[in-house]
Amino acid sequence: MSNSNEAKARAEASFKRKQDRAREGTKAWAEYEAQRPAVDEKIARLKALRLAKEAAEAAAQSKKEPQAPNKLSPRSRRNRDPRKILPADLQPHE
Repeated sequence: MSNSNEAKARAEASFKRKQDRAREGTKAWAEYEAQRPAVDEKIARLKALRLAKEAAEAAAQSKKEPQAPNKLSPRSRRNRDPRKILPADLQPHE
């Protein structure tokens, strides 16, 4: 009989642990749902701040003078010389 009582006690303990876990899960979900509106509000506020900052940066960028095109250094111009790129048999006759 002792095995039967031990098995019953283990089963009851296991059942009690499962009930406790389920109760804790329900409580955690309720806390999550209660906090959700505040989190959504914070996300919306931060998004609005980010969009305003990006708009201000874009406006400041458009007010700046356009950047002058990059000038090539003499070495870069030399490297772009087609005579240096083409093989000898395809180079124009001088």
